[in-house]
Amino acid sequence: MSRSWLRTSEVAAAAGVNNQTLRYYHRRGLLAEPVRSSGGHRLYPREVVTVLRVIKAAQRLGFTLEEVAEVIDAGAHRHGRRDHGLQARAAAKLTEVEQKIADLQTIRETLLAAVDAGCDDLSVCASSPCCPLPLADLAESAVDHEATA
Repeated sequence: MSRSWLRTSEVAAAAGVNNQTLRYYHRRGLLAEPVRSSGGHRLYPREVVTVLRVIKAAQRLGFTLEEVAEVIDAGAHRHGRRDHGLQARAAAKLTEVEQKIADLQTIRETLLAAVDAGCDDLSVCASSPCCPLPLADLAESAVDHEATA
């Protein structure tokens, strides 16, 4: 076979993943099945390294493997037409990330208030009306849930 083909370990090393990750991506349908050499070795075209790097970059941006698979699948079926799927998915992911940032900012502010209030004992703090943590609300909902169960 021509040197345009890479073995599993070469692909994995070039893409910064391990061999098991490569096989897992096959099972998930993210990568096409490799050809086999006469000796039975899996052989990949060099382009698969780029695909793997794209998958890993998308994961770092917060996309799940299922979402990555959808984008790859949409791109494979576009038949020369421009696919707006990535644009829509990126916008949706951005909205999701912005919501997570807002949630984290709320958590941060609540924890800063708890530190400033000097809360040391969760039980005491939860029963105090001046506790900045929403523990009292959580405790009440747990008691209400137990009473209705």
